[in-house]
Amino acid sequence: MIIRILDDDNSLARAAADQAADAICSAIALRGRARIIAATGASQFAFLEALTTTPGIDWKRVELFHLDEYIGLPMNHPASFCKYLRERLICKTGITDCHLLQGDLNPAEVIRLASDAIMQSPVDLAFVGIGENGHLAFNDPPADFRIEAPYIIVQLDDACRRQQVAEGWFETISTVPERAISMSIRQILKAKVIICVVPDARKAAAVRACLEGDIRPLAPASILRSHPNTTIYLDRSSAGLLTADTLSAFAASSR
Repeated sequence: MIIRILDDDNSLARAAADQAADAICSAIALRGRARIIAATGASQFAFLEALTTTPGIDWKRVELFHLDEYIGLPMNHPASFCKYLRERLICKTGITDCHLLQGDLNPAEVIRLASDAIMQSPVDLAFVGIGENGHLAFNDPPADFRIEAPYIIVQLDDACRRQQVAEGWFETISTVPERAISMSIRQILKAKVIICVVPDARKAAAVRACLEGDIRPLAPASILRSHPNTTIYLDRSSAGLLTADTLSAFAASSR
């Protein structure tokens, strides 16, 4: 795993977008297409803006998979991640090969279709973030590190649901769905390259929990440390609680 610490969110976004663009273009050059997984949420705004304005990517050769979605939420709801991906990635790039998780359809059927599609061939690149409770996708703590199913139904914990309210997606916690469809931990780890984008001081405690101590289900994103080709992008704020020993260990990768 590589950790890169940039000065601010914009610098982080640009650096992550440059790596993502290179990975997408390399996959297309090698196999004629790129299969990617996209994260959503406020932490990905600047990154997706930087990526979608990067020239030279043949988006018609990109196949897109959805990371997670609330169960019961229609696609036109302001907090729908389908809506998010359409507005911030699909419409901006012209991607046509998309596998979206429609929250208001039968979850079992949505999972079946998405799972069948993603298992057709390896995934080249996954974009992920880290939640304030350390979650990876919607795998809240304690996360299941063993389940092999590509997509699963998960129960969202209160910390996760409060984050959604604080970010402005919902007015009150009572309006945040209690269940979601999430890509499983093991499916995320099958991606050849993982780019984890984590700006903002409010993520600092989760970053410390996931990058220090043991790899453990109570810090779900700590599992990224087991992946051979993951880069975690932090800004000075999100890296602010890391110890001197941790910073020293990753000093070479943050230059």
